[in-house]
Amino acid sequence: MKAVRQYGPRDLRLESVAFPPPPGEGEALLRITAVGICGSDLHNYLDGGIGDTRIVAPIIPGHEFAAVVEEVGPNALDGEGHPLSPGRRVAVEPAFPCGRCEFCERGDPNLCPHIRFCGHGSEQGALSQFRCISSRNCFPVPDSLSDAEAMLLEPLGVALHSLNLAGLRLGESAAVLGAGPIGLFLLRLLRLQGVRPLMASEPLPWRAELARRYGADAVIGGGQDAGREIRHLTGGRGVDVVFEAAWGGETVRQAVEMAAPGARIVLVGIPSDDCLTMKSSLVRRKGLTIVVVRRMKLTYPRAIALAARMQPPIGEIARHTFPLEKVQEAFEANAAYRDEVVKVVIAPQD
Repeated sequence: MKAVRQYGPRDLRLESVAFPPPPGEGEALLRITAVGICGSDLHNYLDGGIGDTRIVAPIIPGHEFAAVVEEVGPNALDGEGHPLSPGRRVAVEPAFPCGRCEFCERGDPNLCPHIRFCGHGSEQGALSQFRCISSRNCFPVPDSLSDAEAMLLEPLGVALHSLNLAGLRLGESAAVLGAGPIGLFLLRLLRLQGVRPLMASEPLPWRAELARRYGADAVIGGGQDAGREIRHLTGGRGVDVVFEAAWGGETVRQAVEMAAPGARIVLVGIPSDDCLTMKSSLVRRKGLTIVVVRRMKLTYPRAIALAARMQPPIGEIARHTFPLEKVQEAFEANAAYRDEVVKVVIAPQD
């Protein structure tokens, strides 16, 4: 079968690899239909790693994906404990926590120190035509969701988890820095919760327009200092919750500046230099709470229910689709934000 392997920065190769073995106990063989390029995939592509984890051996990238079940092993139950059968369309949870450690047992599987994650470290990812996986990681999706929308349940799940961490209260205000897929989903969810005022910052004009459509009352564009502008728009007060959903760096400083006293800052983005920089005296003086998002946890059933009724449909941001043969072109288009890119989809079966 065909698969994409990454050997280093900007080094993706389409190769022939062995077909997966038949599924074993509690496993499913999947025919992969859609794979999304995530911000962390771009970090790996551009830098040859993410944070302190480097690519030291060729790896199949990709962790946002949807598939069709081709074959199941004995006792194959899906993510909600129901029998999984061939032909079912599924969204796939990309994380494999141990399920036995202290953190898994207290309900935080995303913090499991033994976790394996598709396309990260030594765990192969989804940019291939087929993959064998634990059936428990498979969540059936309704026919009303397209393959791209099923794939987008992973970033929607991250947005839901981020919202949970924020602890929003009735009547509070918020800002979202960065209108990529997770930032846009956060805006839509915050609007559904009735958050007002709801601000956003985004330098790319087509994403700024989407931020307005997804619920932002005001969007700070490129060339403006978002911290100063949002303080001005709130009469100098600032907002109660800030979601940093960009790539860190300058936006973390801005998040601190626009936060009201006692506010919470939720850090979703991953900085390229693996560092966070903020003014300590300002954080201390305001008494800010800073929370860092680690992927997501236990969100797929809610994400599926939300995606089935959200308007505008979540799939509208998946505007660019490429076959496996054009994976390098797909990553380059995403890295350069060409042609009004928001979310790039790879279709392994095309």
